[in-house]
Amino acid sequence: MPAPAPAPSTDGVSSPARTAARATARARAAAPELAALSLPARAELLRALARTLGENARHLADVADNETQLGAERLRGEIRRTQTQLRMFADIVEAGAFLDVMIDPPDPAAEPAPRPDIRRMLVPLGPVAVFSASNFPFAFSVLGGDTASALAAGCPVVVKAHEGHPGLSDLSHELAAAVLPAGALTVVHGRETGRALVTDPDIRAVGFTGSTSGGRALFDLAGSRPDPIPFYGELGSLNPVVVTPGACAERGADIVREYITSVTLGRGQFCTKPGLLFLPAGHGLEGQLRRAIAAVPPGPLLGAWIGTAYHATLGELVAHPAVHALHLTPRRDDPRASAPALLTTTAEAVRADPDLLRECFGPASLVVTYTSTDDLLDTLHTLPGGLTATIQGQEPQDGTLARRVSAALSAGRLIWNGWPTGVAVTPAMHHGGPWPSTTSPLHTSVGGTAVARWMRPVAYQNMPEALLPEPLRRMNPWNVPQRVNGGFQGR
Repeated sequence: MPAPAPAPSTDGVSSPARTAARATARARAAAPELAALSLPARAELLRALARTLGENARHLADVADNETQLGAERLRGEIRRTQTQLRMFADIVEAGAFLDVMIDPPDPAAEPAPRPDIRRMLVPLGPVAVFSASNFPFAFSVLGGDTASALAAGCPVVVKAHEGHPGLSDLSHELAAAVLPAGALTVVHGRETGRALVTDPDIRAVGFTGSTSGGRALFDLAGSRPDPIPFYGELGSLNPVVVTPGACAERGADIVREYITSVTLGRGQFCTKPGLLFLPAGHGLEGQLRRAIAAVPPGPLLGAWIGTAYHATLGELVAHPAVHALHLTPRRDDPRASAPALLTTTAEAVRADPDLLRECFGPASLVVTYTSTDDLLDTLHTLPGGLTATIQGQEPQDGTLARRVSAALSAGRLIWNGWPTGVAVTPAMHHGGPWPSTTSPLHTSVGGTAVARWMRPVAYQNMPEALLPEPLRRMNPWNVPQRVNGGFQGR
């Protein structure tokens, strides 16, 4: 993920701590009402937000394009994706299975001792903080997946807006405020205010999408509180792609074309960009790779801070004695200008110097050649955890190799004959992975189970029916799935 943007002060005479405290106080006041909403009412809020985005899509896209220069077409597509996320969580809320209701009735004959009545479900944590990302001003921002899943859980949200699109963040909040209960969503600005949010005693969890360095600093801050809280950070990822010898021989030209398209999509500013491409030695694709990357025109990056970090990392990689440049785009004076680049090295060099395994956030990637299956597998075992890992292979002859490669890769999403850019909005999606791709590999920031980050289990023992939450009652008034004695009842 990109380096964090420089943060101008937006707090005026108010201190960051006071700004954060005012926002969290509003969220705290809203928490009981939001948690008490029936599931249909909560779902309708999410659908209303989706409608509001659609009704204001043209204006929102224009404001976003002015701040990010991502292009109106890309941004309108991202608005539709954000609407889809909101509607998906509305459906999940209405279905009720996300509450994970379990009921074990009393059993006087249970061994080794009589069993009481135990009923368990997930409940909202309370106010949470969400840090927007620079590269997705809708899908990972004020009304993005973190916010949508937290509202689905019944948690008020305080969003720390990204400095790359402050006007869009305020506009999104203004539109949402007309739909949501007071205090259910608040937006604050400034890096120091964001830090104050993480330590504010009213905040019960944090969601973050951004750089490894920025995320690690906030993760440590969340853990150093007198009452440590969960920190769900989506950070950096290399997203390796392994091309088998068979696939290289059969589909080399197509793989080159698709690879460069994936690397440069969004000017390389996707957390799922394929940063490593493993090709068999002697692949013979150097000329095609050079021509494909050279044909990509430079374009504006999201901000000067990204351009500075991109060129610094690229320069360090180019200067490495084991790295050779297949193509370097001449750098412009404009600090926001991208410069598509393609570098190459060997698997042996990667094992000798793990410093080559660094994310270069922007339109650049590293081709790694391997001489044998053992050379490949030994190198894959050294890779850090990632959001994705891809195998480009041939069926059925690559079955054994593909299984060995899959076992060597450590990622949250394994892809066969596809590309990692483009994260489908679907309940089964997992957008997470081992460190350093995330701070919590058990969880996801995209997909139906993202809602679980903002909830905690509570077991009720021998509780009178009238005191039980509706989903745990015998009459099941909300008609949610109930797992009774290990088997499902209800819808």
